Amino acid sequence: MAVSLDFDGAIVLVTGGVRGVGAGITRTFARAGATVVTCARNRPESPLEHAQFVSCDVREPEQVDRMVDGVVAEHGRIDVLVNNAGGAPFALAADASPRFHDKIVGLNLLAPLLVAQRVNAVMQQGAGGAIVNVSSVSGTRPSPGTAAYGAAKAGLDNLTASLAVEWAPKVRVNALDVGMVHTEQSELHYGDADGVAAVGATVPLGRLADPGEVGACALFLASPLASYVSGATLAVHGGGERPAFLDAAQPRV
Repeated sequence: MAVSLDFDGAIVLVTGGVRGVGAGITRTFARAGATVVTCARNRPESPLEHAQFVSCDVREPEQVDRMVDGVVAEHGRIDVLVNNAGGAPFALAADASPRFHDKIVGLNLLAPLLVAQRVNAVMQQGAGGAIVNVSSVSGTRPSPGTAAYGAAKAGLDNLTASLAVEWAPKVRVNALDVGMVHTEQSELHYGDADGVAAVGATVPLGRLADPGEVGACALFLASPLASYVSGATLAVHGGGERPAFLDAAQPRV
């Protein structure tokens, strides 16, 4: 069996691939030879070097249909979908409005399902393909301040496993549970460079992830190296979080 991370000629759709983790994923697939199409609600200020851009709100079925139809019309197929678009601002659950919660769940759970559904239809008609959902460690632990986001990501992990069963054998579906990543917006969350470093020191590997490292994991799951991997969720968190009790405990010596 030939195994390769060469995506020369592959058509890859990355949602939310303009900045942050999504930009890292886009660059990684492009460097592997893929033709990458990415989307966001608003066109980036500068032209993208590594991808074609399509304006699309992934929560809107008509816009998703137009995007997927456009990619197929131009390139003939879609080989890989990376469902990356998502996120949430900090908001305590007791204070946030029902509309806020609805929008967060819509973006982080229902939109990936919508895009995956449309792309799966294309893949089933052709040679098949791979779908990678970008989830979060927030779906596997308490997520205070982003409760709806964490619940949506937990749903995305479950959705991944369900779709892997429904859409096999032609389409493989996997997920990445991503931890803290150093992006252009890190200082908004963690403060200045010293704050970012302090937060990174809480991770067993001693730092935040680089977006390209998340991209490499997506590349693996979409590649022939993962040809027998479907319905899986890969933890990309640098070892996770140090248990709080270790710092609170005072062991006898």
